[in-house]
Amino acid sequence: MNITRRKTRQVQVGTVKIGGDAPISVQSMTIPHPRDVVGTLEQIHRLEEAGCELIRVAVPDMEAANALAPIKAQMTAPLIADIHFDHRLALKAAEVVDCVRINPGNIGPWWKTEEVIKAVNDNGIPLRVGVNGGSLEKPLLDKYGYPTAEALAESALNAVHALEDIGFTNMKVSLKASDVHMAIDAYWLFAQQSNAPLHIGITEAGTATTGAVKSAIGLGWLLSQGIGDTLRVSLAADPVEEVKVGFEILKSLELRHRGVNVIACPTCGRVEIDVVKMANELEQRLGHIKNPINVSVLGCVVNGIGEGKEADIGIAGGQGVGIVFKKGKLYKRVPSEELMDTLIQEVEAMAKEQDAENSAGTVSPSSPSALSLKELSLSSTRPSSREIPIMPLK
Repeated sequence: MNITRRKTRQVQVGTVKIGGDAPISVQSMTIPHPRDVVGTLEQIHRLEEAGCELIRVAVPDMEAANALAPIKAQMTAPLIADIHFDHRLALKAAEVVDCVRINPGNIGPWWKTEEVIKAVNDNGIPLRVGVNGGSLEKPLLDKYGYPTAEALAESALNAVHALEDIGFTNMKVSLKASDVHMAIDAYWLFAQQSNAPLHIGITEAGTATTGAVKSAIGLGWLLSQGIGDTLRVSLAADPVEEVKVGFEILKSLELRHRGVNVIACPTCGRVEIDVVKMANELEQRLGHIKNPINVSVLGCVVNGIGEGKEADIGIAGGQGVGIVFKKGKLYKRVPSEELMDTLIQEVEAMAKEQDAENSAGTVSPSSPSALSLKELSLSSTRPSSREIPIMPLK
């Protein structure tokens, strides 16, 4: 499947490039109040180990803003400050973090947003303009009656156009809603009128299972249309699960190839090994592998190699004896009780071979040029998003 990604301008958050031809990055958000520096860092380090590429921290008060510096000093992933209501928190955070997220709809009068723009510009960091259905500006709510995809798109476009009018383009944008259709339509409408990079997500998606399904549907559709430069899967669960689901969505669309991809049969009356237990154990024990390796766990020897021919390596169970195969060819036979350990050892050996062949590259952060501010207002003469029809979902 070849997906042509939407062409967007590129911004850089710390060491991570977003937009343009950069890989679609996966991010998450910590749960503890930042005053708990130890607890926040413990979660950050777990997220980093899981491969999280950008980490956002809520900054609800000045105590949280003051905690950002010691947190930033002990992490490697770029740090994003999530700000609502009080622009002074954004000004403080901009001195420390790699990106500031605000919602112009709840930050207050436009002069406060102007001050935030000056702060992020002075510190050479980008801004995330985050719009969601729960905090639309009153004029738009009066216009549309209630949150709609058109209202979300118009809110985001008004803010982006206003910032572009003063020469500020170092931003990414999100238009989140908990309703999957509304989120899809809002992102699609916006994408037709702006080349700003997009952070995509279904907000308040739900529990680990429900939220993963909603996110897979919503984000999967957007990504399949080439829309999305970075993403978060919002789950009422351990944030590490958000990262896992995010990468699985990207891997399923062949947009990212990171970590082990487990191919497992759904089980049936023919299986001769505990496929469910082994597949789950495999994901857990190979969680440290970052290399893109397809691993197959199949329940019967008869169809094992054929069904797992797309895998780099795999196993199939038998009565007392199982087989290990590589690239669709028989590699060895081993006692059933040794299958899992043998597979783990072979995958780790594959990963080491790949590491030896590949040299790691580094990304150097770039700083935007200085900008000047001038008077502006949110009233825009540009076309309303209503003038673009919503593409029907198939």
